[in-house]
Amino acid sequence: MSFQLTVLKVLAGQPTGRASVAEVRSAVEILMNSGRDWTDRMKRLAEHAPDLNIFSAKFVFRDALGWEITQEGRQFLSALEKAAADQRERPRPQPTIDPPSNERHAHALDIAEPHGASFDRRRWPRRRRRKARSDRRTA
Repeated sequence: MSFQLTVLKVLAGQPTGRASVAEVRSAVEILMNSGRDWTDRMKRLAEHAPDLNIFSAKFVFRDALGWEITQEGRQFLSALEKAAADQRERPRPQPTIDPPSNERHAHALDIAEPHGASFDRRRWPRRRRRKARSDRRTA
């Protein structure tokens, strides 16, 4: 699904909305290999269109010169992006855990840093390897 959404995005990004199959293939390859951001973005969009087929839905027109996004395809893509943006903007429910009543305990929780995603290795100095000495004796 995210592949077809990427094709829609590529075609929508063209000035005329049209591209040859080779141009689409090249642009899709670049985007799909560009990193986690693009993949995650397309997955979020795909959640709103699980059974998408851009050709049978007539969002993309194919001919001998290449592929072209239709007006319906542009409208669909715009609505899909709006739905995904609305979902991201909704506030997430906060956990219903009561804050600790003991102030000292609360302070200890603030100081304690989990050894996980928030752990920042850049805070610690790097260990450097010593240069190999050529005058070192071996047994």
